[in-house]
Amino acid sequence: MRTAFMEMLGLSAPILQAPIGSCATPALAVAVGRAGGMGSMSMAWTDKETGLQQLASLKAQTQSFFFNFVLRFGAEAPPWYIGSGLPAVTFSWGLDAPLIAAFKKHGTRVGVQVGSSEGARLAIAAGADFIIAQGMEAGGHVQSTTPLDLLLKTVIAAAGQVPVVATGGIATAEDIVRVMKAGAQAVMMGTRFVATAESGAHDLYKQALVAAKREDQAYTHCFDIDWPYAMHGVLRNSTFKAWEAAGHPMAPHRPGEGDIVIRRGGRAIVRYCDSPPAADAEGDILAACLYAGTSVAGISDVRPAGEIVQSLWAEAQKLL
Repeated sequence: MRTAFMEMLGLSAPILQAPIGSCATPALAVAVGRAGGMGSMSMAWTDKETGLQQLASLKAQTQSFFFNFVLRFGAEAPPWYIGSGLPAVTFSWGLDAPLIAAFKKHGTRVGVQVGSSEGARLAIAAGADFIIAQGMEAGGHVQSTTPLDLLLKTVIAAAGQVPVVATGGIATAEDIVRVMKAGAQAVMMGTRFVATAESGAHDLYKQALVAAKREDQAYTHCFDIDWPYAMHGVLRNSTFKAWEAAGHPMAPHRPGEGDIVIRRGGRAIVRYCDSPPAADAEGDILAACLYAGTSVAGISDVRPAGEIVQSLWAEAQKLL
């Protein structure tokens, strides 16, 4: 089975690795790309020199990857990569028609993440090559307030012939089949790829995802330091439970406000910060922000990313 989206980007598996912030690594993006899917890097906070070095390294290893930019924090970084041979780029938390046109002029495919059918219509009018429909089941920062199955129906209707990628709560072959039967041409998974050998997440964080059940996930605004006014999907850890038990107080009245929870290099990360624990973090790892979607219910192990892509798509094709 091949979709128009797969043909557009030269994929043998319609599986994208979400731009999972600091948990995304070049090794993860390469592994997903080499397995037939599409890897990604979150580049909104990466300096120009590092970003261009990573781009050159990725291009030397795979042609199946994309860079993501969070436009909510400004559009300074994206122009650095226009005309650089970047295969694809995605924008989330914002829309910029001139940027889309500039990338497309140089042959880069452009995707826009949306949380509503109106967002999809605006993105298509701005020139998007594909739409990413993000349901509220997603981990990390969530644009949507609508469950994926309901959102997908309205976004596909609004998109017409423009391919739609489904994301939010997807981790199994059955999840892939469900959304593709509904009209999605590919899926994007984040939490599933955090729990991989190549991700940059701390091992305790990965194991917490494996151990978690559906009821351990929450859609909240608890971890809002450095990214205020944005809902996110996380695990219900000690920090979240203490805050919830206290009645969801606002800053600066939250339990443990200002406590240093983990350290990474020379940086101290306080309680309620939006930074998840990276592999080299030290401290109370499981009290930090542990991004997770409802897809934790379908994650039972930590495996190489390429193996996940190939096995999921093989199983999904049998079910399809």
